[in-house]
Amino acid sequence: MTAIARRLCAPTRVAVRGREGVGRATVAAALTAAGVVVSSDGADVGVLVIAEALKPEDRTLLEETGGPAVVVMNKADLAGFGAAGPMAHAYHRAARCRALTGLPTVPMVALLADVNLTGELLDALATLLTEPADLSSTDAFVEAPHRLPREVRERLLAALDRFGIAHAVLALSRGASLESLPNHLRKLSQVDRVVEYVAAEGAPLRYRRLRTAVTQLRALATQSDDSRLADLLVTDDAVLAVMTAAVDVVEAAGASVDRGDDADSHLRRAVQWRRYGNGPVNALHRACAADISRGSLRLLGRSR
Repeated sequence: MTAIARRLCAPTRVAVRGREGVGRATVAAALTAAGVVVSSDGADVGVLVIAEALKPEDRTLLEETGGPAVVVMNKADLAGFGAAGPMAHAYHRAARCRALTGLPTVPMVALLADVNLTGELLDALATLLTEPADLSSTDAFVEAPHRLPREVRERLLAALDRFGIAHAVLALSRGASLESLPNHLRKLSQVDRVVEYVAAEGAPLRYRRLRTAVTQLRALATQSDDSRLADLLVTDDAVLAVMTAAVDVVEAAGASVDRGDDADSHLRRAVQWRRYGNGPVNALHRACAADISRGSLRLLGRSR
């Protein structure tokens, strides 16, 4: 039973790949800091890091990856300028990349995902709020006359780059506190969206692991004549846990699941997913539909 539990609780392992110069190591570090298990081998989900646009080398890496994958378009802050800003350009490019690959593609500024701003750098940002510096280029920011020492400006660039500096100062101008800047920059980095997509791509794996564990535990209960284990596997909690994993799978594929918590919602959901499972769907979604319908009927019974 310990081995079954260990396999069931194993985290989704992610392999981060990408050609030189796209910020692969920075993305991997950002995902690790966000709680993702980054592995060099035996990964469950692949993350391909690209910059600007999909290139032939990127396609080769995708072909070698196999299995579920997420494309991260790093350095989104350098995607282009204009009235809409670089992130809008990055989202447009990400949409084009997704159209080419069929894979979820997320713009990211990995440098900002896990910043460590010392007191001196925070003070420097506060100074820039009242005494703006020239951010038109990296050289201008470093070379132009300013009260901040050159060395401090260089450290700011290394930590945040121009995009991060500009948005940090903008946040301060809108009332943000110095202490809240790392969290603000993390949101700007889009690392949480990458984590969400990785979790979605891993949903089928988690569902299959759970279904396999339930099957193995049933066999164990039968072999050992363990009535308590057998009873545990048919409790509402067990049925609803499988339902939740099934919902993750179909939602990751783009389906919508009614989250209503009244009797009518439970009945409607049970009927809808029974019909869905009887339709032209693959074996995975047919199993998910059955588990969603089964869980909905349990919830219906509890609501009466």
